[in-house]
Amino acid sequence: MAKSQATFMKKQLEKNRQKKKEDKAQRKQERQENSSGGDMDGMMAYVNEFGEIVSTPPDKKQNEQD
Repeated sequence: MAKSQATFMKKQLEKNRQKKKEDKAQRKQERQENSSGGDMDGMMAYVNEFGEIVSTPPDKKQNEQD
């Protein structure tokens, strides 16, 4: 009887591992579907002439005059 109980526990543990793996894969897929992208334009930050961090690039015309 001890052997069958040990086998049952092994099967239960394997089921639990498989369920956790499936849940993790599902959460990963949901994150990928709902992500905002990660393109470089969204991650870029610029420093203006006053030393402030801004999201818009500086004007090229202004840089040429300096």
